[in-house]
Amino acid sequence: MKKTTSSLFAVPYVIWICLFVLAPVALIVYQSFLGLDGGFTLANYREYFASQNLTYLKMSFNSVLYAGIITLVTLLISYPTAYFLTLLKHKQLWLMLIILPTWINLLLKTYAFIGIFGQNGSINSFLTFFGVGPQQILFTDFSFIFVASYIELPFMILPIFNALDDLDHNLINASYDLGANRWDTFRHVVFPLSLNGVRSGVQSVFIPSLSLFMLTRLIGGNRVITLGTAIEQHFLTTHNLGMGSTIGVVLIAAMLFIMWLTKERRKG
Repeated sequence: MKKTTSSLFAVPYVIWICLFVLAPVALIVYQSFLGLDGGFTLANYREYFASQNLTYLKMSFNSVLYAGIITLVTLLISYPTAYFLTLLKHKQLWLMLIILPTWINLLLKTYAFIGIFGQNGSINSFLTFFGVGPQQILFTDFSFIFVASYIELPFMILPIFNALDDLDHNLINASYDLGANRWDTFRHVVFPLSLNGVRSGVQSVFIPSLSLFMLTRLIGGNRVITLGTAIEQHFLTTHNLGMGSTIGVVLIAAMLFIMWLTKERRKG
């Protein structure tokens, strides 16, 4: 009876997965084999991987490159931040303050940065005050990476913080007792034991960064073209659902590959 009851609790979860995960993915895969006339075709995949047309392959490279840069920037900031937070007395309060910006709508934060980086924004006003003059900050690679990294930062900090906060301090004390200094303890004890948090953070940042499209338009000024931007244009502008779905399938495959690449591997 108890086992039957436990199985019933899984029914809503299974229904949710089928309706909102498996069904949309299956629909995208199906549409990727449809041409403009609605007939079955492999032309979309041929066009994507065609050697004479490197547009989509360059777009894929740009997506991976920008996602990698954003992930690296957030990791370099998040790890020392998370480590420092674990040493504070009111660490949960400080963590909440870091996560608080995620409660604000993404579009509102984007428009706030448009005001900050714009020609008449606060940064250019500051530069003008010192005689530097207004600079083109908005619609650049720097502004896109900066804003994307800022938005993704809490999603990198949280899993790393949880991993560091769950460390057994007896292991750290044992390292000191055996003669290791702070750097050796961090390199051989703390960092290896926190790798699960790093992997989760990389997945949480890299995968969404592959499909960014709103920031590329509003902050990057369409100078930064990614797979997410191409999908948006094919679905909303050119109405080429087949090609848009094909790019979506490639994007899903790339995300699954990243998840496999960063998963924990147990040594047999």
